[in-house]
Amino acid sequence: MSDHLWDYQPTADYVPGTSLTGYKVEATDGHIGKVDKHSDEVGSAYLIVDTGVWIFGKHVLLPAGTITRVDPVEEKIHVGRTKAEIKDAPEFQLDKHAGDPDYHRQIGGYYGGFPLLP
Repeated sequence: MSDHLWDYQPTADYVPGTSLTGYKVEATDGHIGKVDKHSDEVGSAYLIVDTGVWIFGKHVLLPAGTITRVDPVEEKIHVGRTKAEIKDAPEFQLDKHAGDPDYHRQIGGYYGGFPLLP
């Protein structure tokens, strides 16, 4: 999975070019927030999720490979991670996100260590 962690899975039903901003994000065990920003750049696709009050307004970076399904009708994105796994992820750092490959390796290493849940 870690080889393609930064790409949307073909089974996720994501249509390239679709704006996911504002979509609700669902972990395997409940709602975690909404998409603030996303990218569909091949090999570097991700979501930045605003968790709101759930974890005190924290933003998290989710590699696109964690997405199991995109539902354009309900505007929901389902990710194959639990709320606890997302909450315990390395903190999103805007200054490092833009151009620090080590930061992406750190995030990828964290999420790549878990099996993708349905």
